[in-house]
Amino acid sequence: MDTPTPSHDGDALTITREGDALWVRLRGPWTLMTGNRPLPTAVRTEVAQGGALPRIMRFDLTGVTEYDSALVSFLLNCHDICVATKTQFDFESLPVGPRQLLRLATAVPQVEDVRPRLARQNFLAQIGIWAQKEWAEALEVLQFLGDCTLALRRFFVGRARFRWSDVWLEMQHCGVDALPIVTLIAFLMGLILAYVGAVTLRPYGGLIFIANLVGLAMVREMASMMTGVLMSGRTGASFAAQLGTMKVSEEIAALRTMGLSPIEYLVLPRMIALFLMFPLLTLYANFVGMFGGLVVALTMGLSYSQYTLQITNAVDLTNFSVGLIKSFFFGIIVAVTGCLRGMQCGNSSAAVGEATTRAVVSGITWLVVADAIFAVIFNTLKM
Repeated sequence: MDTPTPSHDGDALTITREGDALWVRLRGPWTLMTGNRPLPTAVRTEVAQGGALPRIMRFDLTGVTEYDSALVSFLLNCHDICVATKTQFDFESLPVGPRQLLRLATAVPQVEDVRPRLARQNFLAQIGIWAQKEWAEALEVLQFLGDCTLALRRFFVGRARFRWSDVWLEMQHCGVDALPIVTLIAFLMGLILAYVGAVTLRPYGGLIFIANLVGLAMVREMASMMTGVLMSGRTGASFAAQLGTMKVSEEIAALRTMGLSPIEYLVLPRMIALFLMFPLLTLYANFVGMFGGLVVALTMGLSYSQYTLQITNAVDLTNFSVGLIKSFFFGIIVAVTGCLRGMQCGNSSAAVGEATTRAVVSGITWLVVADAIFAVIFNTLKM
C-alpha cells in the first residue's frame, strides 16, 4: 500500500490517498447554518493530481457531529466527480442516513430541459382542431338544453324532483337581493338618457321630448338589457360558481349516485326563480329609470305634470310588452348559461374561476344576440 499523502482543507475536510483508494474524511457540523463549508473542488483537485486516477472513493463520516442538506449536496458533487472520472463511488462507506438520501438523489437522472416542446401545426391543422373543439362544445350545449327541456316537461306534469324551498331561496337571491344594484344602475341610466336627450333637443326647443326618449328607451331596450347584464354578472356568475364548486367537491356525483337528476335538483330551481324574477326586476327598472329622467327634467325647467303627461302619451302597452317579452327570454338565457358553465366545470379551484368567467362572457354575448334578433322581429311585426 502506498504511503498516505494527506491533503487538508481546514478542520472539516481531509483527503488522503491509500493505494488506489481516495479517502475523504469529514469532521464537525455540516449544516447550512454553519456556513463556509469546504467546496468539492478540493476533491476534484486531488483526483486529478498524482498521475493515476483512484479506483474508488471512500468516506469517513465518524467525525461529523450534525448534518443536513449541505452534507448531501457535498456528497452529490463528489458522486458527480466520480461519474466524470469513472471512479467507483463507495456508498457502503457512508452512514445509513446520508447513504439513503444520496441514493434517492441519484436514483433519477437530472433532466436538463423540462420545458414542454409544442409540436408546430400548420394552419389547416389548427382550423381542424378548432372546428372539432367547437363541434364538441355545440353538442354538449345541445345535450344540456335537451336535459333542461325534459326537466321542464317533468315539472309541468308534476313529476320533477326538487325542493320548493330552493326555489324560494333562489328567488330571494336573484330578486330581492338584487334590488339595490338594479335601482342604482337604472336610476343612473335614466339620468344619462335624459342628459343626452337634453343636449340634442335643447337647440330645437324640444326639451319636453326628454320624457319620450327616456320612456321609450327604458321600456323597450335599456331596462331589460341592463338588468340582463347585471344579472349575468351577478346571478349567472353565482350559479356557475355554486355548481362548479359542487362538482369539484363531488356533490353532483353524489346526487347521481342517490338516483337524483342534477338538472332537476340543482338547475331547475334556479331556472324557475330567475324566469319569475327577471320580468319583475325589468318592470321595476323601468319606473326607476323614468324617475331618473324626471330628476333631470325638473332641473331643466319642466314640471312634474308635463313630464308625466308626456311619458304617458309616449309609452303605451305595446312598448311595455316589448320589454317584458324580452325579459322572460333574457332570464332563461342568464340561468341556462350560468348553470351550463357550472356543470361544465373541471375538477380544480382554477376551473371554478374559469367557469365563472365563461358564464359572464357567454351570458352577455347571448343577451346581445337575442336582443338583436328581437329587434328584427319586433320591427317586422311593426311593434
